[in-house]
Amino acid sequence: MTQRQDLHVLAVVAHRQQAQHGFLFGIGFDTTTEVLLLALAGNGAAAGLPWYAVLCLPLLFAAGMSLFDTPDGTFMNFAYQWAFSNPVRKVFYNLTITGLSIAVAFFVGTIELVGVLHDKLGLSDDVTGWIAGLNLDNVGYVIVGLFVVVWAVAIAYWRLAKVEERWSTRTADTG
Repeated sequence: MTQRQDLHVLAVVAHRQQAQHGFLFGIGFDTTTEVLLLALAGNGAAAGLPWYAVLCLPLLFAAGMSLFDTPDGTFMNFAYQWAFSNPVRKVFYNLTITGLSIAVAFFVGTIELVGVLHDKLGLSDDVTGWIAGLNLDNVGYVIVGLFVVVWAVAIAYWRLAKVEERWSTRTADTG
């Protein structure tokens, strides 16, 4: 095959190909695999349950993922179009996303590390006990709230400080 044909094989050129790629991409996730294994284990434990009843859990999981991934994909499509329409926007977007990702990784990593140290070292102080006892489901809600707050602040700063106008004139003067 030529290089052009290789790229054609990897590209999605028709809408019908998106579902196939999405399915293959989705079954690669660890959570989907866990749900499928749970369904298989449920089938073995129930021993009399019909196969279609066992498939209800993975199908509900897929429906829930579709329900939440569709608005997420729509939002991200809008965000990417906005960000990549202007080089100044691209830098601002990348800095915001990178900073937020670092903050979330540090936040979750600290909770996990303190929890492990608390358990393995037998720490008994109130601070590490409180951090080790945090429910990660609730931490997820805090992270979602953090995303909303950071984006609201970033958009407000972008508009009120007129970042695009200031940097567009600076790049026009130097270019």
